[in-house]
Amino acid sequence: MGTGGIIRAVRIGQMRAARRRAGAWLLVAGITLAPIISAFAAEAQTRPRPRPDVNAQADVNAQAANSAAASQQGATRPEPRPEDQPQVTVPAPAPTIAPNIGPVTKQPLPRFVSLKGSEGNARRGPGLTHRIDWVFTTKGTPLRVVAEYENWRKVEDFEGLGGWVHFALLSVARTVIITTDMAQFHTLPDPASPVAFQAERGVLARLLECQIDWCRVNADGERGWAPKSMFWGVRLDEVVE
Repeated sequence: MGTGGIIRAVRIGQMRAARRRAGAWLLVAGITLAPIISAFAAEAQTRPRPRPDVNAQADVNAQAANSAAASQQGATRPEPRPEDQPQVTVPAPAPTIAPNIGPVTKQPLPRFVSLKGSEGNARRGPGLTHRIDWVFTTKGTPLRVVAEYENWRKVEDFEGLGGWVHFALLSVARTVIITTDMAQFHTLPDPASPVAFQAERGVLARLLECQIDWCRVNADGERGWAPKSMFWGVRLDEVVE
């Protein structure tokens, strides 16, 4: 046998010896691990499985049942009838008085009156406890009533001065003050009519009658007509008979 054949025979022998050693190791490993594997398998078979949470499932079921019941109840609940609704009583509105009507006398505001006597106290408020701010000292002075409260009237003169005066100090007699220097008074409500007399500014006159544009007055016994714009104490839209 040559050298090559001897080498191959040695290698084949070595390979067979290695295979026998590997088989022997596998056999020993199988014999050693077999009990351990069997023990793990047995433990897995006998270990108890986790049971589902019965209480949690019951809560879920209860919630689902409540939701279904609420939906069904809302769908079947009858609509309330109008007669079943609570009745709300709305109070009747209080009677209102027009802004240009006095709440006490029911007469127009503002309106004109005159001072009944030769003296009248004008107070800061409607009552005797209020201080006196002004004193009227001329009988027949025309006054404009701008407010009312019980027995008191708030008045002002042609200069805007005044206050609260007791109604007993006032008269319904109408007077005016001439506001034009050397005003001419005619015999008729016509500027072409003869001039009856003249009067200075500030003269107090008794109002006799008024048309739309003209008024007839008595000033110190003299009577005549003059345009309404020459007087203080009468409204421009007022007619006095």
